[in-house]
Amino acid sequence: MKNSLLAFLALGFFAGLFGSGLSAQDATRGSTLYKEQCVSCHGDRLEGRSGPPLTGGDFRSRWPSADLAAKIRNTMPLDNPGKLAAAQAADLAAWIEQNSQAAPATAAASGPALAFPPAGSLQQLMRGIMFPNSNIIFTVQTHDPGEKKKPGAADADGGFNWSQWGNDLYSGWEIVDYASLALADSAPLMLTPGRRCENGKPVPVDDPDWVRFTKEMADVGRAAYKASQTRNQEKVSDISGDVADACLHCHQVFRDKIRRGRGAGDPSSKESRCTKG
Repeated sequence: MKNSLLAFLALGFFAGLFGSGLSAQDATRGSTLYKEQCVSCHGDRLEGRSGPPLTGGDFRSRWPSADLAAKIRNTMPLDNPGKLAAAQAADLAAWIEQNSQAAPATAAASGPALAFPPAGSLQQLMRGIMFPNSNIIFTVQTHDPGEKKKPGAADADGGFNWSQWGNDLYSGWEIVDYASLALADSAPLMLTPGRRCENGKPVPVDDPDWVRFTKEMADVGRAAYKASQTRNQEKVSDISGDVADACLHCHQVFRDKIRRGRGAGDPSSKESRCTKG
């Protein structure tokens, strides 16, 4: 019994030692790969150059090690995504995660915050940013962004096609990335004080429901971006339903209410928009 216990403890010790050595080895390989593949864009100390910094609590919360390895595998290096093997991506993620903890934080710029009054109405914001970029995400349901690009951004009738926007400049997946980020980062514009609805009424930026729906749109834009980073058509198709729901939830309360003599969901009635029924 005593010998069995000693053997068991020894086995656990060597297993732990082996596991620790393997992690160190992964990070060491990751260091070499980083210098070869990443340093020109992300800097010697992860501080960022032409690419973003890979440090800080926000970075680590958005890209835990498993998700970071998948992102590297699917989207990096930027000029040749998919070049790295899964094991190489895992080694890089291990090294970045290890070193992002100790990397120096970039000092925030000081000075007064700038305020920009709204230039457009809520309708213009929706039609200029939200609508076209949502449609790019919806298009993933029927078109694989990874399929071979077709030259030009015109449809069969010679008009502009949002699903092919930037086709000669960016890959299909990059376009989905940009559309997702456009939703996430433009959603707070719905809370800009002074913006007016199409009917001239002020946008209810202090209404708790309006704030909640705005946050929902920002969150679903981030989720769409994360799904797009997997380069998986099915995952983005699934999240496109959440994008549609985020739009619907706000529309049902602030746009498509039952109105006098018009019934529910009449898009031609603008009288009560931006007010709750």
